[in-house]
Amino acid sequence: MNVPASFAHGLSAVVFPPVCVHCRGLVTEGGAYQQLCAGCAAGIQFVHSPHCTTCGHPYYGEMAGERMCPHCAGLVPEFREGRAAVLFKGPARSLVIELKYHHGLHVLADMETVFRQSPDLLDFVRGAVLVPVPLHPRKERERGYNQSALLAENLARAAGGGTAVHALLRRVADTQTQTAFDRRTRQANLKNAFALVRGGGLNPRQHHILVDDVFTTGSTLNSCARALRRAGALNPDVVTFGHG
Repeated sequence: MNVPASFAHGLSAVVFPPVCVHCRGLVTEGGAYQQLCAGCAAGIQFVHSPHCTTCGHPYYGEMAGERMCPHCAGLVPEFREGRAAVLFKGPARSLVIELKYHHGLHVLADMETVFRQSPDLLDFVRGAVLVPVPLHPRKERERGYNQSALLAENLARAAGGGTAVHALLRRVADTQTQTAFDRRTRQANLKNAFALVRGGGLNPRQHHILVDDVFTTGSTLNSCARALRRAGALNPDVVTFGHG
């Protein structure tokens, strides 16, 4: 006897109710998120205006003239503007960690929900060509997927309006993880680490937006933006799920 997939999924949720990826408590039905309980979901810190136009981190307090952003000070951007959906803290951080390091593909639906609750971000990307930050082939084989490509697909689906995902870049340098390095070291390690895919081409009249999971120092995104510019992109922008 064949059991409908929807019934099987519902039955498994009853027998094994989902556990919140942040607090490990049970997730009750009826909420906006499938892998976050209501309390943790309320702790997601969405980025709203005003924010830094380079890295997307929000400004706090009253605005009075130009403001220097401490999160991207010292970065000479190869891209035009940057946006982030949420701060890389608390429940949002747990979603990213689950996706990147625990094969947590089940959190992608919740990450798409985050994008759908970020209308300014969706307006920014709508109709653009989204370019995922690539992993080195070795790293992608180990992980089984590129999380940035999956997030780009989520973002394109949430934005609609002709938004497309094109994997235009490849990673040519198999650099070690950059987590423990400062911006200067990251920039040196990532110089010329990316290139246009073999046989690839782009239309310079299109709006190209790089997509990554987290903006930390901006070094990876900057290196990717440089590669896009060399290939003919005029004013690439960047978008990340989180800003940390």
